Amino acid sequence: MILKKISPDHSSPGASPSTYGQRRPLHTLEGKLTLAFLLATAAIFAVNLFLVLNINTALEKINRVFYSNVQTNTLSEALDNVQQGLADYLSVGSSENLRNFYQVQAEYTDCLAALGDSSDNVEIQSTTRDIRNLSEHYTELCENALTAKRGRNIQRYKNDYEDTVSMNAILQSYIYSMNNLLLKGNSDNYLKLADTFHSLEAFSLFMIVLIAFLDIFMIVTTIRHATAPMHDLIAEAGEIGKGNFDVPPLAVSSDDELGIVASAFNEMVVSMKGYLQKLRESMESENRLKERELLMDAHLKEAELKYLQAQIKPHFLFNTLNAGAQLAMMEEADGTYRYLQNVAAFFRNKTNRENQITTLADEIALADNYMYIINVRFSDAITYEKRIDEDLTRVSVPSMILQPIIENAINHGVRDIDRPAVIILSVYRTGNYITLSVRDNGRGMTEQQMNAILSGNAPVRRKGDETNGVGLSNVINRMRLFYNSEDVFDITSPGEDRGTEVLLYIPMP
Repeated sequence: MILKKISPDHSSPGASPSTYGQRRPLHTLEGKLTLAFLLATAAIFAVNLFLVLNINTALEKINRVFYSNVQTNTLSEALDNVQQGLADYLSVGSSENLRNFYQVQAEYTDCLAALGDSSDNVEIQSTTRDIRNLSEHYTELCENALTAKRGRNIQRYKNDYEDTVSMNAILQSYIYSMNNLLLKGNSDNYLKLADTFHSLEAFSLFMIVLIAFLDIFMIVTTIRHATAPMHDLIAEAGEIGKGNFDVPPLAVSSDDELGIVASAFNEMVVSMKGYLQKLRESMESENRLKERELLMDAHLKEAELKYLQAQIKPHFLFNTLNAGAQLAMMEEADGTYRYLQNVAAFFRNKTNRENQITTLADEIALADNYMYIINVRFSDAITYEKRIDEDLTRVSVPSMILQPIIENAINHGVRDIDRPAVIILSVYRTGNYITLSVRDNGRGMTEQQMNAILSGNAPVRRKGDETNGVGLSNVINRMRLFYNSEDVFDITSPGEDRGTEVLLYIPMP
């Protein structure tokens, strides 16, 4: 099987794929490789099957050997749990302890039922019957103690409990004796199984080593014969890999698999030349289409942006509100004039401020505008008090930190309470901090609710809530990021229906 390079004007001898597919003799490369790997696979499968069957058989025997000991140990643990459950109920007397006692008693009954009588040992059979009879008596004593406890007969259930302790010890001794009898018989069986495992181990090691040597010999021999005639093919494939498709076609002097590979390789080179040319043309056409799509997408997004910008005109809103205020002033509607002025001021201060820095005075002014609008809406139902140290209001703070807290106090604190609603805004100095306090006399908060807000696990705002979208968690996060500190926020509440106070701590400049 020797590959030869020939010039493009010579024909390539060798069998065609259709002719080769009619017969696959063992002397061909495919036949040799197939036979070698089939033999190796069959040998490995046979050895593995033999090992798996014998190991599974041995493991089943081992499980059967020690299963009886596991049963007795489980029975002993279940008996201890019954005694402990009885003691817990007699000492505490809760319904939870009673349910726990009956649960562990049921587990003990199941373990007792699983204790088999399959042993041929007469002594083991006798011990098993004794354990079951004593268990029935022990269960009766436990029930007597429970009955006395429910009847509040202290002396009686103490006596019954002491009887159960004694009976428990007797049962444990019987279980221990049976476990020893089982362990003695099982140890002999285990020694026999251990000898079987040693023999199986030696045989397995011998077979693995033998098969490994045979596999290595067959694989090395087959690969050596297969790789020798492939060097020319590898060299020419390397040229193709470098992008040189102007190589002479390969000629094959044999009709085995390598002849088919060489013929297919020659056809592949020709096909790749045509495919690459078509690919270049297709990519150029696709790039032109993508450029058009991107250009159209850019124009579409630009049009959408301009459409949105045309719709969102804050100055148009402010000018409209101011025009309404001027009209109200000309008509001498002083209340309407003040309301529109506050609404315009509120939206002017609120628009595009959530990520900006402002002064505490501006934040207080925004809160005043908001409270004026709310009181107009609710007919002055909320008393709004301010206790401000004006010397502290020039400090810089993140925007939108007071109004969301006041809004939260209204929506979740004082709304719908059956007494006059009061919200107090205070600004005062505490050590090296400026303290902002928003206190209400509303529904209050539980400890769980306060911890949820402080830890960032507050419930997500429900659809339909009348909020500005900036919740307490947003205020907390922005304060912590702005001042690079965790201790900037606190919530206190004396209890349910006793109001809530939200505190912000601003470091002194």
